[in-house]
Amino acid sequence: MIARPRHLVIFARRPRLGVGKRRLAADVGDVEALRFARGALDQLIRTLAPDPRWHLWLAVAPDRPLDWVPAGTALPQGPGDLGQRLTRVIRHLPPGPVVVLGSDTPTVTRADVAAAFRALGPHRAVFGPAPDGGYWLIGLRRGPGERLPFAGVRWSTPDTLSDTLARLEGSPVAMLRLQEDVDDGPALKRYRAGGAPNLRGQSDASLETRSGSH
Repeated sequence: MIARPRHLVIFARRPRLGVGKRRLAADVGDVEALRFARGALDQLIRTLAPDPRWHLWLAVAPDRPLDWVPAGTALPQGPGDLGQRLTRVIRHLPPGPVVVLGSDTPTVTRADVAAAFRALGPHRAVFGPAPDGGYWLIGLRRGPGERLPFAGVRWSTPDTLSDTLARLEGSPVAMLRLQEDVDDGPALKRYRAGGAPNLRGQSDASLETRSGSH
């Protein structure tokens, strides 16, 4: 039996001065926020793109041609809230398990991504939880006609993860290690001090299994 290809998607906003990372910019200024956004996205691409275990895609908003990424890797996010854009991008991909991560958690490693794909063997979904109630990664096993768990999720709130879990209706899910999105000045300071990569002291490959109901 031939294994289906694995798809890794980085969701990002095109780094531009004065656009995006507004909470971070309010603390450290537009130039420093842009420097972080560019550096974080570049670091993730350099870390994750060369791995032959998955195909890397970049879903960058706004939807314009990208002349700085390899051919065949760019996907349009399109309009709508984050759930609508995630649904659109995931539906566009060829068959196979998919893992999506944001570009503002540059501490993600190849071991994290590999653990996520492994977890999708026995689980319908896998999450990388964040301390603010959201998640830095979501992976889905996907099946024909399967409904994606993003409708009605309260994005950028303490309820984001619990809302998504509820929409998985009791399906078995796995949890990766807790990591922090860099969304404000204190988070950037922790990241630069080396305190953000692993907030619970877990190994990269550690997993926790739970029900999708929450």
